[in-house]
Amino acid sequence: MAVDFIAPDFDGGDLRIGIVQARFNEWAGRALAEACLNELVTLGVDEDDITHITVPGALEVPLVLARLAATEDFDALIAIGCVIRGETYHFEIVAEESARGVAQVAAQFGVPVANAILTTDTDEQARARVDEKGRDAARVAVEMANLMLALDEDGEGGAADLEE
Repeated sequence: MAVDFIAPDFDGGDLRIGIVQARFNEWAGRALAEACLNELVTLGVDEDDITHITVPGALEVPLVLARLAATEDFDALIAIGCVIRGETYHFEIVAEESARGVAQVAAQFGVPVANAILTTDTDEQARARVDEKGRDAARVAVEMANLMLALDEDGEGGAADLEE
């Protein structure tokens, strides 16, 4: 029995990556972005092939991701931000709607979107997670971009195949 296996590929060379970072809880967003950018470069993504945009908050991230995805200029996108629970229901709204919007962009445009919008109960939890989550987002973006490119080459899942 022959199994067609596509191995994970973390080579970021020749990939174009877009990052949309929420400025709310800016200290966390900066830390996430720094870890993410460092990992992208470590994976071989050229700094000239990275577009980094900031927006006011997590609810604005999906709109800009969608605009970037619509250009078809990016192999993968990354959402960065941090929503920390407060004393009101607003946390749930922002956490759920930003996650839904990020996932919707990936599904609508067929471009991988790594979601690195942290949702934590406290600042301490966010501090404990920003470095790893930023690095993870970079790895997810590169791996998924390469997977989608491999599927396109094999004719097994490109956007054109999905529309037929």
